Amino acid sequence: MSRPHRWADRLLKLPGGRKGKWLTLITWLIIVVASVPLAGQLSEIAKDELTIELPRGAESTDVAGLADRFADGKISLGIVVYVRESGLTAEDKAKVASDIKEFATVAAGEVGPARPSGDGKALTAFVPLDKEDSTALADNAEKVRNRATSGRPDGLEARLTGPAGNSLDAADARESTGRALTLITVLVVAALLLITYRSAILWLLPLLTVGVAFLTTQAVSYLLAKGFGLTVGGGNEIVVTALLFGVGTDYAMLLLARYREELRVHEDRHEAMQTAVRRAVPAIAASAATVSIGLLCLTQADVGFNYTLGPAGGIAIICGLAAMTTLFPAVLVILGRWVFWPNVPRAGVAVRNANHRLWDRVGGRISRRPRLVWIGSALVLTVLALGSLGLKTGLDDEHLIVGKPGSIAGQELLADHYPAGQSRPAEVISKAEAAPAVAAALKGIDGVAEVAAPEKSTDGTLASTRAVLKDSPDSAAAARTADRIRAAVHAVPGADAQVGGPTAMAQEKTEAQAHDRKVVIPLVLAVVFLILVVLLRALVAPLLLMATVVLSYFAALGISWQLFQHVLGFPAVDIQVMLIGFLFLVALGVDYNIFLIHRIREEVGLRGHRAGVLSGLTSTGGVITSAGAVLAATFAALTTAPQVAFIEIGVVVAVGVLIDTFLVRSVLVPALALDVGRTFWWPGRPVGAGTAPPAAGEQTTPAAVPAGSRGGGI
Repeated sequence: MSRPHRWADRLLKLPGGRKGKWLTLITWLIIVVASVPLAGQLSEIAKDELTIELPRGAESTDVAGLADRFADGKISLGIVVYVRESGLTAEDKAKVASDIKEFATVAAGEVGPARPSGDGKALTAFVPLDKEDSTALADNAEKVRNRATSGRPDGLEARLTGPAGNSLDAADARESTGRALTLITVLVVAALLLITYRSAILWLLPLLTVGVAFLTTQAVSYLLAKGFGLTVGGGNEIVVTALLFGVGTDYAMLLLARYREELRVHEDRHEAMQTAVRRAVPAIAASAATVSIGLLCLTQADVGFNYTLGPAGGIAIICGLAAMTTLFPAVLVILGRWVFWPNVPRAGVAVRNANHRLWDRVGGRISRRPRLVWIGSALVLTVLALGSLGLKTGLDDEHLIVGKPGSIAGQELLADHYPAGQSRPAEVISKAEAAPAVAAALKGIDGVAEVAAPEKSTDGTLASTRAVLKDSPDSAAAARTADRIRAAVHAVPGADAQVGGPTAMAQEKTEAQAHDRKVVIPLVLAVVFLILVVLLRALVAPLLLMATVVLSYFAALGISWQLFQHVLGFPAVDIQVMLIGFLFLVALGVDYNIFLIHRIREEVGLRGHRAGVLSGLTSTGGVITSAGAVLAATFAALTTAPQVAFIEIGVVVAVGVLIDTFLVRSVLVPALALDVGRTFWWPGRPVGAGTAPPAAGEQTTPAAVPAGSRGGGI
């Protein structure tokens, strides 16, 4: 054995060793103690979500980044709109005047008189709030909202909208989502683990280990942000949480299954764990590498949410891998066999349960007509994929959040009684000396309702000119107006004008998301394919496996689009869902490919191709199915979020994982492997664990336990 392999073997043995288990546990206790204060500081350095999610290098992003150079750049404007459809009364006007006096106590500037609408049915108050402290902004915005909505005369409607109202609703949604998602995820995973293992204690250990991995992820993210400038955004924490809990629990289940298998071979639990780690961790590590490297492909994305999700997700996967392959086995060995009670595995006692019989039957039926099976499976997936025909992308403001938040209702009231773009104007930043010409150009544009006087930056070099659009900022008409604005202001000599505001942001996010799909999706496919080639030392198998994963993704998209339209009532798919859904399903789908094919490859080397494929399917069918159910349930928990984008991501990934688990990995891939035969491994040749010289104390004779009866490990 070469020196690098000898060191790797020693590291793999460490968590399961008699002394190594305690050293591993102590090391992790130190890590946890150090991580607690660091993780607590992560939220303090998280960047503003709006700024982070904007496309890198876009005009609207530059405009948002220049806000601090203006006097109102540290201001988030709250717009309170009061409406009585039958016409405002004297009592209504007195209520508004009283509110304005109260608003002044939390405002960061002057609160002017309420602005009446032309029809006499509405009054609008503009309340500037300090946005430097996000917590204080949320608190003050809530005070404004509470004051406006309390003590109203009957029939008077009051809503807080504008940037401050939008921020408050978004903060409320994030807070409720974070709490609910974590709780639901823990409960769902706990229930599925309890059902799977039917043990009073065992179900708790993967959850505790994932919790340690989550804490470590936050601490590492904080250190990288402080020391190396890693951009941390609060918006992707929800997705990262679901990913870590799902994948981390999967890794635990796969290692646990192999450990239980080896406990039926070895009297000494330390030897059993060392063998289990040595045989299972390479596949788990390859899986983690696939997911984390796939996520890091997002660093080539332009959209800020995608760009920051890549490193955040990669860090989570690596921390999950470290915890599940070191801390988890160490704890299992320390606690001993009794953690499996009442189903304690004993050496030399073969167990052949209903799970094994089920997968034996599945394998037997597939093996009779493998070509018919894989063609039929592929046709089913193709039919499901047809459901994505007519898919629409891009949600309007009304459908970004389930229900109707106050800020959206306020925007609708403004649109009914004022120019539709009143709450979210377009903004043009130019050189100060060109501001009059820019303002003049804006006034002559069709679709612009009014143009405010230019505001100079604090250093006097720049000017900001805001234009209220006639149409709703998220409408197609507003987008056409934004195009006309760009053409007009870019033509102003010497202005160096840049166009921002909600409409421009939405346009540029859509364009950037299209760019990301064109760049990231081929990159992910190439990276995952190369990892499979290296792992399997083959070309045919990786090509076939990649084809099944892509087909599975489109089938999931087809089912999900039908659910969105006809069950959930969503008119379109959020622009981020296509890319994030693809990335997760390809990376996680390849996960199960790796778990299955790694074991099949081992069994083929021992038993021959046909018997090896069937034995590998029988050995892994139960654990992969259980792991897939846990992962799907974890992402399904995202459907409890109020944000439609997270709901859609959760549905697409959960549906895709279920398709991958119960059809692709259980039927299609084994059928392909059987039909293609040994060419499946071309140009390599599978070598089973039994053909290598056994390590000290390791029993490799497959006859020790009947084929298919070793507990379902990878």
